[in-house]
Amino acid sequence: EVQLVESGGGLVQAGGSLRLSCAVSGGTFDDYVIGWFRQAPGKEREGVSCINKGEGRIFYANSVKGRFTISSDNAKNTVYLQMNSLKPEDTGVYYCAATRDSRTYYPIEVLYDHWGQGTQVTVSS
Repeated sequence: EVQLVESGGGLVQAGGSLRLSCAVSGGTFDDYVIGWFRQAPGKEREGVSCINKGEGRIFYANSVKGRFTISSDNAKNTVYLQMNSLKPEDTGVYYCAATRDSRTYYPIEVLYDHWGQGTQVTVSS
């Protein structure tokens, strides 16, 4: 059973940066498409970005395009989300998730089978 563990969240001022990590274990790293999601207080969870390593495809939601960068380190079985120019509206719990469906190109929640526990990101104004 694949397991995902997020880390790197915290409190940062607007305009600052954070790098989130998603460590993947219990499965073959290359078999999985990894997505990042976030949930703000009182709102539904939304897809932020995903990386399909097998097909070399990356997706970003419009709200983070140009500010966030997703990357993968195969040697460490870890996917990163570099978040720059953070805004208060980026505040929320950030989750990474995985699916073995290689035809997954978007961070759509129902397509992902395995989830981490989440890490809190708070951006102060």
